Amino acid sequence: MNIYTIIILSFITMVYIVKTLANFLNLKNISNNIPEEFDEYFNGIKYAKSQQYLKENTKFSIISSTFILIVQVFFIIIGGYNYVNNVATSLGFGTILTGLIFTWILFLSFEIIKIPFSAYSIFVIEEKFGFNKMNVKIFISDFIKSLIITIVVGSIVFSTTTWFFINVSKNAWIYIFIIIIIFKLIIIFIAPVVIMPLFNKYTPLEEGELKTAVEKYTKQENFKMKGLFKMDNSKRSTKSNAFFTGFSKYRRIVLFDTLIKKHTVEELTSILAHEMGHFKLGHIIKQMIFSFFSTGIMLFILSLFINKIWLYKAFLMQTQPIYAGIVFFDFLYAPISLIISIISNYFSRKYEYEADSYSVTTYKHPKDMVNALKKLSVDNFSNLYPHSFKVFLEYSHPPILKRIKAIKKIKLTSENNNVF
Repeated sequence: MNIYTIIILSFITMVYIVKTLANFLNLKNISNNIPEEFDEYFNGIKYAKSQQYLKENTKFSIISSTFILIVQVFFIIIGGYNYVNNVATSLGFGTILTGLIFTWILFLSFEIIKIPFSAYSIFVIEEKFGFNKMNVKIFISDFIKSLIITIVVGSIVFSTTTWFFINVSKNAWIYIFIIIIIFKLIIIFIAPVVIMPLFNKYTPLEEGELKTAVEKYTKQENFKMKGLFKMDNSKRSTKSNAFFTGFSKYRRIVLFDTLIKKHTVEELTSILAHEMGHFKLGHIIKQMIFSFFSTGIMLFILSLFINKIWLYKAFLMQTQPIYAGIVFFDFLYAPISLIISIISNYFSRKYEYEADSYSVTTYKHPKDMVNALKKLSVDNFSNLYPHSFKVFLEYSHPPILKRIKAIKKIKLTSENNNVF
């Protein structure tokens, strides 16, 4: 093991320590006191169950991440990457295909290692707390579909990146950046109609009070969309959610069927008004631009290190194939990636407050919005007392109690009976 290997191992270990520290602090921050806001939603038994759910999930997360770290460190130390490269090159294919075989072996190996952890999370923890509705057939089907999609999409991006770094000596990262951005935009447009239906069934929402209320609101806000859909999430979980997908006239609103069962028309419309707020306030575009900017930074830094011999020595490689350098860079980039995710989460939390405000000021049902958030938190066993460091590091949404407090401070500009 050389100094470069030690540096790489230090990087991935540092990220692991930071995330594990956040988990431990989160566990210590657990409170047995039910917030006054949730007195009507939680009884002592159900609240204790939600706390136990948090504890078990957090401990399991620590165990699984520790195991994965040990596997990664051990694999690097024994020269596993060099061995896989020898296997890939022994097949006698060209550089691009050899690189793909190299990454496929690594990807599939680590995905197989993670299967027991995914299965335990779903069929033991989620089952124990009444969330899981998935059977083994769906679990296997989802795994295979996700695997195929990841391999196909990943192979296109990876082979393109490899080709440019090999054949274009100057500013290769710029060409790669442009191609990846175009590819991402294509995926954004085709995902709702090609990829997402592979996992769930989307059916137009039937005529009724909810559809009438939503269409009235979207017309009021001059919001054009492809349609209002219901997703059969109940075949996998009892947890609830809603989201928007697509762009321009292809935008569609999607409601989990589990969400529809548990909320009133006013609450559901408030939730959709919140999601619409993200579009109206430009949050989707801003997040997309930030994502593109992050991709550009990553590719630029990659271009600085891709030909450095020490990067390959860090992984005990006997040769320096470009495709391996792309894989290794992910470890080197880990601390920067963590910082970028922290920045992204900060703005995401800010946007959630703004979307809440948009919902309340346009739909004018603050009490229903708060009730909807409370029900979602209770139904999904959300942590009501997350540690501030955990929020800072990983939360894309503000803690529920802070969101409720912010909503209650919003002053409506017109009279409405639905106020606190």
